[in-house]
Amino acid sequence: MKTVSAVLLTATLWTIATPSVAQDATPSGSMEDVATIDDIIRVYYEVVSGPAGVAPDRQRDEWIHHPDALVGLPSADSLGNPILITTDLAGYYEGAGGIRTQPFYEWEAHRVTERFGNIAHVWSTFVASDSPRGEVRRRGINSIQLYHDGARWWVMSWIYDNERRGNPLPAKYGGED
Repeated sequence: MKTVSAVLLTATLWTIATPSVAQDATPSGSMEDVATIDDIIRVYYEVVSGPAGVAPDRQRDEWIHHPDALVGLPSADSLGNPILITTDLAGYYEGAGGIRTQPFYEWEAHRVTERFGNIAHVWSTFVASDSPRGEVRRRGINSIQLYHDGARWWVMSWIYDNERRGNPLPAKYGGED
């Protein structure tokens, strides 16, 4: 009896302590958003794009991100040296996810996907503008790691870098070199 009680207690504690991998669909998310790599990448860009005065679609963004997803935000220190800030999706929204003061539209211009089994790595070249398909203000590459749990795709992590002097987009990723 002690063995059965210990097993039940362990299973109960593990269930309570382990974050749920499955998330319920919200009004902002559906299985169509995460059924294929094409779908989840399309939504990845849709959730952050929009006019001034409107917040990004955080609920839908949470729907495509695994609860344990990692976000990498490159920056520079006071001397201009590169640094990386890592956070979860909630931390990203705490820092940058409020009502847009300026319009922001981002879309995919080129993609290289490498997949093995239930994991995929997507090199997604992006273009950003202040209007849908408008004049290009910025380009760069998102490095997005995905996981398929047997039912759907999840964004597990992402990091990006912008094109700039000394850091042009390589031809392999849609650049002109």
